[in-house]
Amino acid sequence: MEKKNNTRIKSLEFVLKTMSSIKLKDAANILNVSEMTLRRDLSIEGCPLTLLGGHIVKAPHVHQENNYFIFEQETKNLKEKMAIGKIAAQLIENGDVIFFDCGSTIPFIASQINDDIEFTAICCSLNTFTILQEKSNCEVILTGGTYSSHNSFFTPINNSIIENILTTKAFISAAGVSDRYGVSCFDHNEAIVKKMAMKKSRKNILVFDHMKIGQVRKAYINDLNKFDLLICDKELPQNFILKKNFQ
Repeated sequence: MEKKNNTRIKSLEFVLKTMSSIKLKDAANILNVSEMTLRRDLSIEGCPLTLLGGHIVKAPHVHQENNYFIFEQETKNLKEKMAIGKIAAQLIENGDVIFFDCGSTIPFIASQINDDIEFTAICCSLNTFTILQEKSNCEVILTGGTYSSHNSFFTPINNSIIENILTTKAFISAAGVSDRYGVSCFDHNEAIVKKMAMKKSRKNILVFDHMKIGQVRKAYINDLNKFDLLICDKELPQNFILKKNFQ
């Protein structure tokens, strides 16, 4: 990393000691460089920071097999996640009360919601909250609880918020989608929250990219037929078809 690049990154690391994220635009203004220059800095191999939904955040340094790191996954299959997010965002209507799951696809939904739509959002992840709190017509409820940096997820200390709010739609993400073994993820605490949210929602929507098809992870969420809609970036196998399918 060149000296100027390194200086800029060090400055941002100092800023991120006092906050969880900073907008790319704000960071560029602080450092008096273009957003494109900062994007190049952040794309250099080994950079300790990364972009997440237009915000600069700390990147994980350690990768463990069979573990899920939200900031690593966020940079994968971007085109597919953007397409999924666009379809899902179009389903949100005025007056909706939406549960937003954790997962690297969910911020792509939040970022593409029309700013004129008035809705309430319940979220259990920091990355999605960061995006939703900037929408002036969105009332955001963060579940809170014990925070896990490896998946940007809050495990509620008590379940009163999720249990006592009836949602119109719930966007649920997954790390594995199998017609035989159902829908799964890596983390058991995540799975518990997903199940609870599904029980309180009128319509449960599963969002996943095609790389998750046929995958089975350790934490079971629910059977495939418990979802009302599936949103994927590619055509699904015939045995995945539910009441209605979006592609």
